[in-house]
Amino acid sequence: MNIEQFVQEKIYEVLKQQYSELTLQQIQVQKTRKEFEGDYTLVVFPMVKLLKSSPEAVTQTLGELLTKEIPFFENYNVVKGFLNITFDKSFWVECFNAIQEEENFGFGKPTQNSVMVEYSSPNTNKPLHLGHVRNNLLGYSVAKIAEANGNKVIKVNLVNDRGIHICKSMVAWQRYGNGETPESTGMKGDHLVGKYYVEFDKRYKSEISELMQGGMDEDTAKKQAPIMQEASQMLVKWESKDTDIYSLWETMNGWVYKGFDVTYKALGVDFDEIYYESNTYLLGKKLVQIGLEKEVFYRKEDGSAWINLESDGLDEKLLLRADGTSVYMTQDLGTALERHEQHNMDKMMYVVGNEQNYHFQVLKLILKKLGYGFSDGIYHLSYGMVELPEGKMKSREGTVVDADDLIAGMISTAKEMSLELGKLSGFSQEEVDEVARIVGLGALKYFILKVDPKKNMLFDPKESIDFNGNTGPFIQYSYARIRSVLRKAEEMNISFEGVKLSQTTVLNEKEVELVKLLNEFENVVTIAGNNNSPAVIANYCYDLAKEFNSYYHSYQFIKEENAQLRETRLVIAQEISTILKRALALMGIEVPKRM
Repeated sequence: MNIEQFVQEKIYEVLKQQYSELTLQQIQVQKTRKEFEGDYTLVVFPMVKLLKSSPEAVTQTLGELLTKEIPFFENYNVVKGFLNITFDKSFWVECFNAIQEEENFGFGKPTQNSVMVEYSSPNTNKPLHLGHVRNNLLGYSVAKIAEANGNKVIKVNLVNDRGIHICKSMVAWQRYGNGETPESTGMKGDHLVGKYYVEFDKRYKSEISELMQGGMDEDTAKKQAPIMQEASQMLVKWESKDTDIYSLWETMNGWVYKGFDVTYKALGVDFDEIYYESNTYLLGKKLVQIGLEKEVFYRKEDGSAWINLESDGLDEKLLLRADGTSVYMTQDLGTALERHEQHNMDKMMYVVGNEQNYHFQVLKLILKKLGYGFSDGIYHLSYGMVELPEGKMKSREGTVVDADDLIAGMISTAKEMSLELGKLSGFSQEEVDEVARIVGLGALKYFILKVDPKKNMLFDPKESIDFNGNTGPFIQYSYARIRSVLRKAEEMNISFEGVKLSQTTVLNEKEVELVKLLNEFENVVTIAGNNNSPAVIANYCYDLAKEFNSYYHSYQFIKEENAQLRETRLVIAQEISTILKRALALMGIEVPKRM
């Protein structure tokens, strides 16, 4: 229930009878600040002129009137034009029962809006790394949150499976691979191809150095290096469908896709559709031709195609190279049009790092100039980079944190710490492995998603796996603690399933705070959706888990002798576990049954 709106309407009903000129918009209700006594606050200043008195007098008058006319307004206090209202405890009992009754409390009703979320978008010349991990986790979570807000969501991946970077790995494999395959080496396919991407860069730098020693300047050496020329020639051959080159490309990409699938499964992310740039770039080329015919684009003397965006405060943008090969913008234009024609969605969200801000600004503008109205629905969810304590990562130099290694390391550390703290005693080996997987991945996901997407972040694996503080394991352990209490209650035949709190139930202060927090979940999901920020969900989970732990340490549950108090505490604990699980799922985080 949106309490602010509910209270606003109740106050309006009462005051409208005496002040006919009053509008609903003049009644401003907000949560009472923590340093003041009260549950919700009425901001009186907008009504002072209408009521023709001083703020203090108006506030006092309204306090007396409203506590008299609205049954659940128990008492009030006045602070400089703010009316702080305390609700009767029975209001919070009703609020809790309403939360219980709603099957998917917190989630919005289905709307007619459709949202496509593109994330991952890997290149097929290297394995996924830590940067991809943030992208995948953010994209998947944003999609789940959009869905929770009632949207029809289509999760898509655009695989960058063509271009000069792919040819670099292929050239290096041809030159130095000696026929290696994933089967012959025991390597995952994406790792094997990535090995040759790094090898290309090493050989390329060596050739540049040799040419410069022979008197050539650096820029010319970079263009004339034989290995780079070979890669450029290979791209031209690929686009002309050279049989041998195309066959090698299909083989090496096939290795990579199998490797990616293993990583995606381990991360717990998936896609409804996968697009390939090797298909969409052709449509992009057609769009460039249309743009040339409409004179939206133009050709330079070397035959390359461009658009001039200087009148829009930008610059010139290349759309086709002189040799006829496409660039990223070409294929993104084609992909955008293909998706629109297939799905006609209301919003197309690209989850891509902030280094591509300019690219998406240009993409949207070009589509608009070509006459495509759907460009208004394009949204770039720009997020910050992930860095390590030792600095930035570089794929071509092989200094990245590999996603597979990271996942394995997180699970291994989670197992080690859980065993050390005695949280897995009495578990079978299978259970130990499963809890370690859930906790390790939970730690990784939570640590990354609790940071606002727009911010750069420093990833510290050791800090992320901690059973205390604002971490995934702390929240997961809080959930497991609740489930343990509820299991013990069931074993002792203490009934609480389906129980509703009676109007005679008297909630203590901590219970009222917990009910308030539970009720906030609905608003939190809305805010997270409006801001495309899983961090809002993460911080809510932490607050709820922290508040429950304080409650747990303050009161008895199973050992409580008063049956009504025991029942109340168990029912509240059960609802907290339900909401925690539901909220964590929006970040792709699983919960362990026990720890």
